[in-house]
Amino acid sequence: MTEPTAANTSIETECVIIGAGPCGLFAVFELGLLGMKCQIVDSLNHPGGQCAELYPDKPIYDIPALPVCGAQELVDRLLEQIKPFDAGLHLGQEVTSLRKREDGRFDVATAKGTRFDAGAVIIAAGLGSFQPRRLSAEGAEALEGRQVHYRVSRAEDYHGKDLLILGGGDSALDWTLDFAGKAKSLTLVHRRAEYRAQPASVARMQALARQGALRALTGLVGGLRIENGVLTGVTIQCADGSTEEVACEQVLAFYGLHPKLGPIAEWGLALEKKALKVDTEKFQTSVPGIFAVGDISTYPGKKKLILSGFHEAALAAFGVQAYVYPKKRQFLQYTTTSPIMQQRLGVAEARD
Repeated sequence: MTEPTAANTSIETECVIIGAGPCGLFAVFELGLLGMKCQIVDSLNHPGGQCAELYPDKPIYDIPALPVCGAQELVDRLLEQIKPFDAGLHLGQEVTSLRKREDGRFDVATAKGTRFDAGAVIIAAGLGSFQPRRLSAEGAEALEGRQVHYRVSRAEDYHGKDLLILGGGDSALDWTLDFAGKAKSLTLVHRRAEYRAQPASVARMQALARQGALRALTGLVGGLRIENGVLTGVTIQCADGSTEEVACEQVLAFYGLHPKLGPIAEWGLALEKKALKVDTEKFQTSVPGIFAVGDISTYPGKKKLILSGFHEAALAAFGVQAYVYPKKRQFLQYTTTSPIMQQRLGVAEARD
C-alpha cells in the first residue's frame, strides 16, 4: 500500500474512497475485483475508523465465518485482504472540497492540499469526521499520549498500573470490566449515578465494586495532581459535595466523540437525519457518481451493522464501475472460478 501523498500533488484515479473504516476498506477489495484502482482518504491518523479508534480490542461476534474477531484484528485482516490492489492511503487528511465537473468527473481536495481527479467517489465516513471529547482539566493536554488517553491501543500497557477510567458509556464499562483484576488499582468515575452502558455491564461492575475489586465514584474531575511533569493523582469533586483524591498513573477518558458531518454537509447531497440518502440498487446518493456506504448512508430498512456495510460496498463498487465505464458490460464473476479475478488477487496466473 502506498505511502500518504505529499501535499499539492494531483492524483488521477478511478475512485476516491472517503473513510478508511471496515466498509471503506472492503470497498477497495470489491473495486479491485472489478479491476478498478482507488485512493483512500481518512481524517484519522490510522486506518480502521471507529473500530480502531473506539474499541480495537473489543470482540465482534457477527462477522460471517468468524465466530469472534477483535475490532483491530478485523481491520488488520481487511488491510491484508486489499494488499493486492495497491490502493493509495492518505491518513490524517480531512476531505474539505468535493466538486463535480462538467465532464462527470470529480475534483476532490483535502485540508492538507492533496488533490484528486476522480472518476467517482464513495463516501464511507462512518459518523463523519470525529474527535474524542477531551478532558478539560488544566494540564491534561500536555499529558495526552503519555498518561491521559482517549483510546486503548495495547491493553497490556495498563496492567499493573494505578488506573482511573472516566465515563459512563459502553467503552468506559467494557474497559473497566476488562482491567478489573489486572490493574494495580482501578477507579471508575462517572458524573451521574445512572450509566448509559448495557445494564448487564453495569451490574457486573457494581458487583465487582462491592467485592472491592474496583472503586466506583459519582462526580467530576476537579483537578490533576502533577509533580515534575508527571501525573500522580486526580481530585474528584463528588456529587455529594465531598472531594476524593485518587492516586493514578494512567487516565482513560471515554467521554464519547464529537460526531459531525463536517464539510460533507456542504456538498449538496440529499440528507436525512444527518445521513446521506442513497438508493438500494447501487447505493448512489442524490448526485450521480457519488456513492455512500456504512453508517453515513441511510435508506428504508437501514441497519447499522458492519456486515450490512460490506454488502453496501459490494453493490456500490458495481455502481462505480457502471458510472465510470457506462458502455462496459458488467459480468458477475466468482473468485473461486474466475481466472481474471484470481489474477487480480495474485493467487493464480490468468488463463485464456
